[in-house]
Amino acid sequence: MTTTRGAALVTGCSTGIGRATALALHEAGLAVVATARRAETLADLAALGIETLALDVTSEESMTEAVRAVEERHGHVSVLVNNAGYALQGPVEETAIEAVRDQFETNVVGLVRLTQLVLPGMRAAGAGRVVNIGSMGGRFTFPGGGFYHASKHAVEAVSDALRLEVAPFGVTVVLIQPGPVHSAFVDAAIATLDTGAGPYAEFRGELAERYRQAYDGSGSNLEITPETVAAVVVRAATSSRPRARYAVGLMAKALITMRRLLPDAAWDGIIRRVWPTPQAPR
Repeated sequence: MTTTRGAALVTGCSTGIGRATALALHEAGLAVVATARRAETLADLAALGIETLALDVTSEESMTEAVRAVEERHGHVSVLVNNAGYALQGPVEETAIEAVRDQFETNVVGLVRLTQLVLPGMRAAGAGRVVNIGSMGGRFTFPGGGFYHASKHAVEAVSDALRLEVAPFGVTVVLIQPGPVHSAFVDAAIATLDTGAGPYAEFRGELAERYRQAYDGSGSNLEITPETVAAVVVRAATSSRPRARYAVGLMAKALITMRRLLPDAAWDGIIRRVWPTPQAPR
């Protein structure tokens, strides 16, 4: 049976922020469609009464079919949470260009295309909410994460343009900027690091260890939980007057502010002290 209230479509729900967001929106009373590339990873969400669907943001056919299915059942996508993504790590010089393309295909192109697909329904309804999961890394860059950060910088730019473009049609765009989140995200990021030899070998090893420390769950690095981010997403999705941006976590707020205020030389000096950087052979 088709309804006209609309539904919240959330991508990347197999783990972390996406899973927590699907649960939080469901508990807030929204009709939720939780998605992932492999629908079988969502069985526990389905058991709680959350509608689940296979959706691969790198596949035009998959995205088109998913949006069609949601619109047939619910009338339109009332809230889109663009969460699917991952963090490619490695030095710019050594990162395979195909890996760079894959990073942008998932983190940027997929987000843009899925948004394009749901906007006609939102415009027709005269209302809608697009919530993009960015990162504090969309406002600055760490060595070794250039391409991931670049993808999140792109999400910032797209969100800013889209916010002004769709406002006249009753559609609101919100950007979420989480700091480090204690989840499986870091394991996937570390897995993208090549551990082989070469001029950046020591740097890559130090980078992997620094990520483990930053996301180890001890609390020493002010990491946040997926549930913390999900609560902010619910606020962004349901508030009558949401902010354009929500930085989540003390680290995100502090570093975004520092980067905005400090000149490049001062920022670079801080990064060299707190984050791994390659060292020339002695």
